[in-house]
Parts: sequence; C-alpha cells; structure tokens
Amino acid sequence: MNSRSLLRGPAARRLLRPVADLIDERIARQVRSAARRAEAQGAPDGPDTERLVRDVEVLKRRQLTFELLCGPRGRGISRMVAEAPLERLYAEVTALSGDRDAAVRNVSAAFRLLVALESLGVGRIAGGTMNICGKLGTIPLLDPPNDEVLEIGTLYGMFSAGLVRMLERDGRGPKLTIVDPFAGVQLQPGTEQRPDPTGTPVDEHAVRTNLGLAGPAGAAARIRRGYSEDPETRAAVSDRRYGVIVVDGDHSAKGVAQDLQWAEEISAPGGIVVLDDYGDPHWPGIKAALDDHLKGDTRFTYLGKAAHSAYLRAS
Repeated sequence: MNSRSLLRGPAARRLLRPVADLIDERIARQVRSAARRAEAQGAPDGPDTERLVRDVEVLKRRQLTFELLCGPRGRGISRMVAEAPLERLYAEVTALSGDRDAAVRNVSAAFRLLVALESLGVGRIAGGTMNICGKLGTIPLLDPPNDEVLEIGTLYGMFSAGLVRMLERDGRGPKLTIVDPFAGVQLQPGTEQRPDPTGTPVDEHAVRTNLGLAGPAGAAARIRRGYSEDPETRAAVSDRRYGVIVVDGDHSAKGVAQDLQWAEEISAPGGIVVLDDYGDPHWPGIKAALDDHLKGDTRFTYLGKAAHSAYLRAS
C-alpha cells in the first residue's frame, strides 16, 4: 500500500466525494441573497424562484456534508482551511526549505492525507490543521540524514502514520520508533484528564490500528510504552541515532528540557528535531525550555518555525 492507494481506495473516495462536489461558498451566499431580495420585493412565485429555493437547499446539504467531513464534530477541532493561514504556512515552509513549489506541494498533500487518516483511522491527530500540515510537509524537505524516526508522545499514532507516508512520498524508507505512556487519555500537566472528544481510548491497540494505514513501515513500528524521562524507556530505544525526532510529550518546561537533552544524545549528525507547540500561548513552557536550551552548550541550530512547531538541526 502507498499514499496513492490510501487516498484512492473505495472508502476514501466515498468519504472525499463531497469535497469534489462542493460549490464555492461565495456562490451560495449570492444565491441566498438573490432569494432574499426576490422575497422582499414580493416577486411572484414562479419557476425561477422555485429553482433558487431548490439550489439553496442543495447547497445547504452539500455544505453540511462537507462540515461532517472537515468540521469539529466528533474530534473537537475543525479541519476547515482559510486562505490567510494557509498562505502564511506556505511562506514559513518555503523559508525553512528554500523551495516554494515544494512547500506548496507538500503542505497540500499533507492536508489531503490528514483528512484521509482522520476519516479512515480511529481517534484523531492532535493539534491544529496548519501545525499538522506544516510538520508533515516540512520534515521531508529538510532532508534528514537517515530514515530512523523517533516520536516522543504519539496520542493515537496517526501523525506517525502520516509522517511515514510523507517520507515514503519522498522515496525514503522510514523506520519508526514511538515512546508513549498510553494512559488511556491525553496527559498534560495542569490539564484535566477526560475522555478524548473522539470517544476512542488512548492505547496501544488504537495506535497499531492507525499505523496499519501506513502499510508495512507502519506495521513494523517499534513501540515502547513508558515516559520519555524513565531510564528504562530511554535505554530501550537509545540503540541508534535518529534522523528525525519529534518532541511532543510532556509540555511543561521541565519535561521539554529533559526531552531536548535526551535528543542531544540520540540525534544523528544532521538530524532534524521538531518541537511541537512551540510559541503556542497555551504552552509557554515549551518556548521557554527551548530558548534556555539554545543559550547553553548544544548541538542544535535553530532553523525556524512553521505554525506552532520549531525545527532544529543537530551538528
């Protein structure tokens, strides 16, 4: 299975068909406005008015269908896209990669992949749409030195499945390692522990289900249950040098600092480290931890940010 088969399969086609049929919302607004004007002017009922009413109803049904596919119901966050944030993301990924055409191509492919994965998988990908698409689109463009990938904190494993696909699109053969406590719910300091909006428990079974969407590389992923600061956990997965490390675990300043220090030890020369939620006002400890880390003796060079993720390269 490759990324094309994932998006072109029968299930994906059924789910994504409404997108192809969606008429621009501006046209819908014009039709509704015309209908209101006709009603206000007391226009007599006739074929034109009846046609307008039917067209509006069709547009409303299509919009509802599209909102069910990309809206927040059942996952707690919308996947609708606005032009200004998308253009800003294109510019940020271009600044990181130096290639505007590749940035647009990868971000666009990442969005389609995000919608497909959340439609076919269980649970969701944590984070905002631009941040997810930025990470999925940028990492392959930064040319990691090897195909070893470590994700610290995975939630449902869906982002890792997407990253495998994006790296395979680039002709690479990713080998994935995941570290997560699998506590049944999403864990973050200072936040209430409650069931996920999707209703799916956060456990290894769900992660394995989603990794299966990424084909053989996803199915072969190495999963280590535990916290990234635990010595036993670190010892179990520090047997190699990683070309990509995604830090998305404990969002406290202390937790991020510990993960960055570990990443110093296990990142390959030239390796890419992605720090999720950097600059997000909900998680000030992340930016504080990285800023402090970069002031000290470090292998990492700050490359820049896209949406709410920072990108580093190891020496």
